[in-house]
Amino acid sequence: MCILIADGVAWAPTGEGTELSPVVFGAAASRPCTLVVCRGCCCGSASKYPDVDHQWQLDRLQAAAAESGGRLAVRTTDCLGPCDQANVLVVQPSGEGRRRGGRATWVGWSGDDDCTDDVLTWAAAGGPGMAQPPATLTLQFIRPPRPEVRRARR
Repeated sequence: MCILIADGVAWAPTGEGTELSPVVFGAAASRPCTLVVCRGCCCGSASKYPDVDHQWQLDRLQAAAAESGGRLAVRTTDCLGPCDQANVLVVQPSGEGRRRGGRATWVGWSGDDDCTDDVLTWAAAGGPGMAQPPATLTLQFIRPPRPEVRRARR
């Protein structure tokens, strides 16, 4: 069998002419939609955003994951980078969502209740690749930071 890898996805023949279908290996096949919540230097900081109940938001996301029957996971991470757009979270597609073309989606300014509602609504519907995000949430989509470019000294 010949496997083609493009854009981080493996593709294999379906057996019907030249048709290809995505192939997911190992644990990624059953991975749930995952919310990666930044809790680095600015995100989650009461000193930067004193009017946001950061712990309540995280508790709410984790409660939704616990009630999802394994269809949603939540994890925290250190600084994701775009501090001027804090609070930042990333909605990662499930294994099935990835097979259907979903990619990680970065959301900025996510500290308010409306954004949390929209993220949870989208994740409950399947997230990237499985469902369209709420229109209001798309206004908060941000570009992920580019990898740092290191220049050689001359």
